[in-house]
Amino acid sequence: MLNLQGDVREHVAALCDVGVESRLIKRPDDLDGVAGLILPGGESTTLSLLLASTGLFDAVAERLEDGFPVLGTCAGLVLLAREVLDGRPDQRSFRALDAVVRRNGFGRQVASFETELEFATGPALPAVFIRAPYVVSVEEEVDVLATVRHRAQGLDGPSLESPALVRQGNVLASCFHPELTGDRRVHRLFVDMCTVG
Repeated sequence: MLNLQGDVREHVAALCDVGVESRLIKRPDDLDGVAGLILPGGESTTLSLLLASTGLFDAVAERLEDGFPVLGTCAGLVLLAREVLDGRPDQRSFRALDAVVRRNGFGRQVASFETELEFATGPALPAVFIRAPYVVSVEEEVDVLATVRHRAQGLDGPSLESPALVRQGNVLASCFHPELTGDRRVHRLFVDMCTVG
């Protein structure tokens, strides 16, 4: 569990709910012996800078290339995306997910919302969107596991459906905050990814 910014306690509680111990990661050596990593929400530019200043960016990037499982939620999704729209020039991403995302694509803090997502493998998934990134597009290699219905350009725009939970190999990422609901399916899926192999 990356412990630089974001909903760290909430993710730790979610992992505890599914019977998994977590370790707080603040420097590269903390990664030794862990089975996977959660990149939580927060502010993606700040997280990018903190990852670089602690030496964690390169350490995580190396592990990602080797198949290390990573779950990115909200800002964590931005950090994993191949291309980030509306980011700062000094913002880095791991480019581990073949997706184009727009920072704060659903709007500012006042546009935050809760909804239920169409989930590929079961009942609707409750989701909390807070200054959420918007998945503009994904490549063929990316599996879309859940989608969100929303209105383009506010309440008057046309109804759209876009990816909200995606997976590509060892990377699982969501636009929303699964740790803020009582539904633990996203965390269970991630734990399953960490225990395979």
